[in-house]
Amino acid sequence: MPNLAEILRNALSLDVHDRAALAERLLASLEELSEEEAERLWAQEGQRRLEEYRAGRDKAVRAEGVHDKAEKLFQ
Repeated sequence: MPNLAEILRNALSLDVHDRAALAERLLASLEELSEEEAERLWAQEGQRRLEEYRAGRDKAVRAEGVHDKAEKLFQ
């Protein structure tokens, strides 16, 4: 079975329409998770992000900046 890096490399080589279709299917598969599983995964992601920040591999973003960027995306 291919590993995640190989799958990602192949997915990113797809044309934009195929990548969008793949993303849609992947997102739909997440909706099938139980509430407990979703909470567990979000907790893991939060912990990963905190560790990245504390290690200096990521930076904090002010809420205002996130809000402004979201507004621009949804106009």
